[in-house]
Amino acid sequence: MADGILGHPFRRLFWSPPIFREWSGSPALMDWLESPTAHIFKFNVPGYNKEDIKVQIQDGNIMHLKGEGIKEESHTKETVWHVTERGTGKAEFSREIELPENVKIEQIKAQVENGVLTIVAPKDSTPKPSKVRSVNITSKL
Repeated sequence: MADGILGHPFRRLFWSPPIFREWSGSPALMDWLESPTAHIFKFNVPGYNKEDIKVQIQDGNIMHLKGEGIKEESHTKETVWHVTERGTGKAEFSREIELPENVKIEQIKAQVENGVLTIVAPKDSTPKPSKVRSVNITSKL
């Protein structure tokens, strides 16, 4: 019954390390889709180009994204700000996503287009060996 209510990937939120983490009020909002052949991650990164963003795989299956902010030119002391809703430059962001075990790490691809970073992580279709191992029980050690 727990699998019905807390099925994959939500089960991992409660019984395993977090699937993803973010810091510093990340402006890089994420969508995570799964197709039959790949996991697809989409992040809002308006104003960032490919030189501003780093995507790295660490510790085997942790995808780390980092966006470097760029400050706009400061204005002279005579300039009066009336409204600053946009901020004074791009904020930095950092996100970590624990990738599923069936991802082909060496084939991950990423692109930035129209303010959206898309990362495609192909799935490995070969079945993984079971992590369950039976132990023989004998009458003597």
